[in-house]
Amino acid sequence: MERRFPERRLFLKSDSETRFIRLRPGMQLGIWSGATLLVGWAIIATAILLMDSIGAGNFRAQAQRDRVLYEDRLNALSEERDMRAQEAVAAQERFASALDQISTMQSEILSLEDRRREAERGLDVVQATLLRVMNERDDALAEVDGLTGGPDGAPILAAAADEMTGTVEILSDALARTAEERDIIAADADFALSHAAELELELRLMEDRNDEIFRQLEEAMNVSVEPLDDMFRAAGMDPDDMITAVRRGYSGTGGPLTPLAFSTMNEAPDTSTLRANGILSSLDRINLYRIAAQKAPFSMPVRDSFRYTSPFGQRWGRMHEGVDMAGPVGTPIYATADGVVTHAGWSSGYGRLIKIRHEFGIETRFGHLNAIDVQVGQRVSQGEHIGDMGNSGRSTGPHLHYEVRVGGEPINPMIYIRAGQDVF
Repeated sequence: MERRFPERRLFLKSDSETRFIRLRPGMQLGIWSGATLLVGWAIIATAILLMDSIGAGNFRAQAQRDRVLYEDRLNALSEERDMRAQEAVAAQERFASALDQISTMQSEILSLEDRRREAERGLDVVQATLLRVMNERDDALAEVDGLTGGPDGAPILAAAADEMTGTVEILSDALARTAEERDIIAADADFALSHAAELELELRLMEDRNDEIFRQLEEAMNVSVEPLDDMFRAAGMDPDDMITAVRRGYSGTGGPLTPLAFSTMNEAPDTSTLRANGILSSLDRINLYRIAAQKAPFSMPVRDSFRYTSPFGQRWGRMHEGVDMAGPVGTPIYATADGVVTHAGWSSGYGRLIKIRHEFGIETRFGHLNAIDVQVGQRVSQGEHIGDMGNSGRSTGPHLHYEVRVGGEPINPMIYIRAGQDVF
């Protein structure tokens, strides 16, 4: 050790005197070891902080990208849903129009059938009349033959023949007109039958297309509703109870969407009506979920760069009732759900504190703030700027202490944050 760290003397000279400090080998070794440990600790601590910051940044960036992708997907599904709904309405209108045309054609066919029967009855009457006239003509000819022996036989025979000829011509004309009308009626009936067959084919094709549209809409509704169901269940909220609570905000009307009703004869709705009402019900449920998602704290209170410094749970022998998110002083803090501010001021331990009361018995708390931008009684919306991150109260550094309470009991805020990140 003396060879590596020989004894050294450090001279300190002033105007009046000169002093020296003797640096023995052991003291030099201690100083060198301490400096080495200090540099190594600084390198390791810096590496850990950099890795933690990079990991947190990557996680937030990935969560933001996933959120943007899901929003784009949800918007695309919404546009497709609206387009399919419009196609369904148009198809339903075409279906109703086709039914009206078929009903009109059936009425025309029945009318033509009645006219054909009347023509047949008229033709039978004309034939019976013609047969009777022909019999009368034969009788008249027989009488004429009996009268030809007299001097006046020829004039009587000529007059009778002229009268019979005129009658036969009238009957022949009537028979020809009846036959022509019968042919016209038969042609109209054939055209109506062929047109009805074409309409029936078009109706079947329309029903197949409607079935495909309904199937795609139902699949889109399932894809949209299931993640929202999972989100609320992951947060410990019953979707049915939550939707019932949200419906009360519609002043007793039962929701913004009304089921379709195509029949006014107290008949049971058809399959298309039932499927359309099912889709409207899913749309109503998605709309209620959207409203409920704004009333529950699923969004992030901090949207700038930050890092988690303390989780929910036991810490230093005491219960830590929230999560800590560290960042620079002045970082904007946002409301995580719609609600009403119940406290905005200083609170022991919390420092500058904001409390917001939400629906479903939920309360959120934002502590250690540097500035408060809301007042008690003010109604805030999800994503509204309410204050800035600070270091007030019992705090070892600038951060946000964020709490979620349900019925007054503290709940891990990460339950809601993770549930919202999985969907949004």
